[in-house]
Amino acid sequence: GAVGGAAAASFVANGSPEDRTAGTGGEQRGPRRLVAVTACPTGIAHTYMAADALANTAQEMGVELQVETQGSSGATRLDPQVIAQAEAVIFATDVDVRERTRFAGLPYIASAVKRGIDEPREMIEEALAAAEDPRAPRVTGDGTDTADALTGSEGWGSRIRKAVMTGVSYMIPFVAAGGLLMAIAFMIADPVLVAQQADDILGTATLGNLGDVSLGMYLGAVLFKIGNLAINLLVPALAGYIAYGLADRPGIAPGFAAGLVANFMGAGFIGGIVGGLLAGLCAYWLTLPKLPRWLGSLMPVVIIPLLASLFAGGLLFLVIGGPIAMFMTWLTSVLAGMSGASAVTLGAVLGLMMCSDLGGPINKVAYSFAVAGLGAATATNTAPQEIMATVIASGMVPPLGLALASTVLGRRYFTAAERENGKTSWLLGASFISEGAIPFAAADPLRVIPASMLGGVVTGAMTMAFGVTSAAPHGGIWILPVIDGRLAFVASILVGTVITGVVVTVLKRFGHVEKSVGEVPGVPQTKQTVEV
Repeated sequence: GAVGGAAAASFVANGSPEDRTAGTGGEQRGPRRLVAVTACPTGIAHTYMAADALANTAQEMGVELQVETQGSSGATRLDPQVIAQAEAVIFATDVDVRERTRFAGLPYIASAVKRGIDEPREMIEEALAAAEDPRAPRVTGDGTDTADALTGSEGWGSRIRKAVMTGVSYMIPFVAAGGLLMAIAFMIADPVLVAQQADDILGTATLGNLGDVSLGMYLGAVLFKIGNLAINLLVPALAGYIAYGLADRPGIAPGFAAGLVANFMGAGFIGGIVGGLLAGLCAYWLTLPKLPRWLGSLMPVVIIPLLASLFAGGLLFLVIGGPIAMFMTWLTSVLAGMSGASAVTLGAVLGLMMCSDLGGPINKVAYSFAVAGLGAATATNTAPQEIMATVIASGMVPPLGLALASTVLGRRYFTAAERENGKTSWLLGASFISEGAIPFAAADPLRVIPASMLGGVVTGAMTMAFGVTSAAPHGGIWILPVIDGRLAFVASILVGTVITGVVVTVLKRFGHVEKSVGEVPGVPQTKQTVEV
């Protein structure tokens, strides 16, 4: 297809047009070639499920597609030569694409990562169409959207949601490191004493001169302090990477500054979200004017950090930080005072949210709320850790329940492909990867999702009723050593798993509809072949 304007230079820089598109006579040289990037906030499940679904469907369609998975352990980078030969790029992401400028000049389509799982064929067909459409949006040399793209499907609401998910994604490792170190400290020393006296112990004792302090107490203080310092970066990291999601690198410094202000004022994670958005939006707007080269070179390193930090930090200090801090104080006191029926109700609601869309936006809201609240947990205020345990236990139920139904209770009501997915779901569920239930939900949502929600509600209510706590934000059954109330935690999960497994089997039994293997996302469909 023809390429015009500034995009053409970027297009050719990535490879000649002949490498990507048909010749002037319309004939195609070899197979169609695409590249794709998949990424989700946690970088664990959706990222790889979307990659598999796109790759399998492309193979069936006779399209050469290579996928870069930008997961939590890093990205499997595409070879530059592969990008140069591609006709278009598919972005199936819930967070910002890292080093997007590598794809400069390529036509692209973008959507949430879940669409890559549910509709891989449609996305590939749209990318092939975009490759032949000179008006299709293209990735520009600075990695931002072209004007056509900005007026297209992704509005500011979607961009802000992606930025917040980017912040949550980068924040989780800080919580994991800090929370686990503090949990280990509480295991080897008295939790209340080590939390209250860590600073005094570390200020007077050393490994060579412990004085009156026991070795266990000293090591506990060291671990607690390292973990506490790491978890104190939760809000600045959240704000910094929200701003990064909106404005790229110029947003990082003002975002971190706004997060530190939010911490100082006691505005918590809500203040971090607001501060990150303010810093990111200000930094983004400051990148828009076309300036002389001498001034433009100063913008990203001096002027943007200065003005965006002043804007976001000033608004937090002078206008909105105080009310947010008051709300956070109230919310913390309410959570700390929850017991009995109110705690059980909160657990049921969180369980419902975790199991309603299996890793989708509602699930992520509940999970993000739990992770962000961990920073407020103390030895005497365990409510945030109770919420974390509730969210983890509830999120494990759907894949475990579907694994039970498809491999044990109701094998004959599931296709061969679903039974294979069920075997994998045992491990996914045990690891707190709710997305393991997605293939089942996509094939039969009216039975699978209500059954999952019912099991999640019971599990959430039970974990809150028993007062189970978790200092770790992820890990499923593998973090049992840092779970307080292990037996109740396991019992709650087992009860929810059985409920989901039994209910989905009963629903399949009454009103079962035969399904073909091709209806399972990510599995090549055999019903039809699309000629491209």
